[in-house]
Amino acid sequence: MKSPITGKEMKLSNEWRAVPYRKEEFTIKYQFYLCEESGEQFTTTALDELNMQMVYNQYRVKHHIPQSDEIKEIRDQYDLSAVRMGEILGFGPNTYGLYEKGDLPSLPNANLLKMASDPAKFMTLAKDWNTESIKAKEVLLKKIDKLIEEREEDFINFDNYLMGGSEADEFTGYKKPSLEKLTEMVVYFAHKTPSYKTKMNKLLFYGDFCSFKETGMSISGSKYRAISYGPVHNKFETLFEHLAERDALDKYYDELPDGGQIAFLTARTDRPFKKELFSEKELEILERVADKFQEFNTKQIVIESHKELGWLDNQDSRSLISYHYAIDLKGI
Repeated sequence: MKSPITGKEMKLSNEWRAVPYRKEEFTIKYQFYLCEESGEQFTTTALDELNMQMVYNQYRVKHHIPQSDEIKEIRDQYDLSAVRMGEILGFGPNTYGLYEKGDLPSLPNANLLKMASDPAKFMTLAKDWNTESIKAKEVLLKKIDKLIEEREEDFINFDNYLMGGSEADEFTGYKKPSLEKLTEMVVYFAHKTPSYKTKMNKLLFYGDFCSFKETGMSISGSKYRAISYGPVHNKFETLFEHLAERDALDKYYDELPDGGQIAFLTARTDRPFKKELFSEKELEILERVADKFQEFNTKQIVIESHKELGWLDNQDSRSLISYHYAIDLKGI
């Protein structure tokens, strides 16, 4: 962007800034263009939207408000339309659909959404649903009964273990963790650039963190930890083993000079990438990451990841890396 004052190109900068929202303040890495000669700061509409997305993310986490894709998932599990779901919850006819598109619910409505996410609690609302369609209500109550039974049988949620929980926060890129989307990211990179597990971890890291930098949200909701070889998925050893066992990819072992082994991950010809799970922007980011690092060997991509502030600040404690570091991403 060129400065309206000098006509020269301006540098994209950022600083920690407290932004007021709904009678509260949230501290974000506020991005702006800096005119170095005048000291004036400027933003674009797109940058304003991205900055506000950072605020909305923190507001949602603080008040435990589901993200828009989670709100759609709540409805989908009951096979209901947005209008009918809103009717059961006592919303206006278009309100639920607007929440799915990104509008922030009021806190009372957010509490109803959280209640609806639990079939046992939603049963109470469904029983109180005053509708002329008795058949539709009977079908819904049977569906809820089945979901309650399935949850009671699911004592151990392996997906939650691999993803480090199911709640969105600064360590998931304010996205509800999705093993399904993470799996497809691995499959995509395995097709594009078969890699040793060390490189695969970096591809996943750059995909998720680049998405946060440009959209305010990660792709998969994965948590990444700083270790000596750079950022890695928090449960990467179990993750890759799990995906190989489920035939999402093939995993081979190469012998090391010291007698050890290292895992090499490659795509299966009978397991295509599920493109439909991703937005156009997410697909563009994955392609950009794959193209950027396709010719990098493991050592080269590790060196690149060691330049990232998120790794530098957390390597000694081997801590989880906050997605706020994505604003200063250097590798892509």
